[in-house]
Amino acid sequence: MGRYYRYKLPPWARKCVFILERVTLPILLFQLIRTIFFPSFFDLILLGILIGILICFYLRWI
Repeated sequence: MGRYYRYKLPPWARKCVFILERVTLPILLFQLIRTIFFPSFFDLILLGILIGILICFYLRWI
């Protein structure tokens, strides 16, 4: 399996990836504060998914 290059995507898909990369951290921080004050199972799952996405962007897997 070859390496995934985001720059080989079509322009509209590349723009979506860049936008998602920029908005992930603010959404993650909001979800973290929400989970601290109003914890539920769904909030924990969503927080875990957002942390996973942020780690993937940080390590340049996406």
